[in-house]
Amino acid sequence: MAKVVGFEMSSQDPQKAAAFYSNVFGWEVAEPKWDYWAVTTGQAKKHGIDGGISKGPSDYPHGTRIQLEVESIDDAIKKGARQRSNDCSQENGI
Repeated sequence: MAKVVGFEMSSQDPQKAAAFYSNVFGWEVAEPKWDYWAVTTGQAKKHGIDGGISKGPSDYPHGTRIQLEVESIDDAIKKGARQRSNDCSQENGI
């Protein structure tokens, strides 16, 4: 089973976004490095999924990406391609 191991959020004002999530959710936000604010969402007794906030590109300014850990990237890609093929066949009545 794939496990979510991290996330990255984009914002046109990452400093403001970092302050928002820190104030609202209690996330720990590190000092920025290369316009990237590392985020810790849990504690030793109550784990969370860590990630970061960065400035998004002007043509896609907002969004969230997640990172998954899988046993085999090749197997995951093959399964995804097979599933997409099945979905397309069903959409076209094949």
